[in-house]
Amino acid sequence: MSSPQPVRFNLNGQGVNLAVDPQMPLLWAVRESAGLTGTKFGCGAAQCGACTVHVDGQAVRSCVTPVSAVAGRRVQTIEAMELDRTGRAVQDAWVAHDVAQCGYCQSGQIMSATALLKRNRKPSDADIDAAMAGNICRCGTYQRIRAAIHDAAKALA
Repeated sequence: MSSPQPVRFNLNGQGVNLAVDPQMPLLWAVRESAGLTGTKFGCGAAQCGACTVHVDGQAVRSCVTPVSAVAGRRVQTIEAMELDRTGRAVQDAWVAHDVAQCGYCQSGQIMSATALLKRNRKPSDADIDAAMAGNICRCGTYQRIRAAIHDAAKALA
């Protein structure tokens, strides 16, 4: 491990300067150093999507992204989605469709769905399936997730 160094980036609209090992995964910098625990650790190998955040608007797996890779960039976590028009529409649709069962994967699911709707306001089922393919829901609520994304898209139209 390297010695802590300041890494500056924008986190949920605020400038932060975290003194951490530059190779620390962004997930742990956000959770442990910034105290934002909505982003979850799932697999640690970018396979499940529970750790998804946005970096400059793109869905990124924070468990394998070194914090040094976001220096000078804009990072959004699930905590910022209630203030984001698209994120709020997705969250409202999630509630309306009772998507969450155990809820563990939902922050990552919502982040991926929000990124999709920001680039494609009228996604087809195939578009949704492709965008959400990297997010695993152990409870199997995929049909409700797809329906919620369609409803969020309608609400944003």
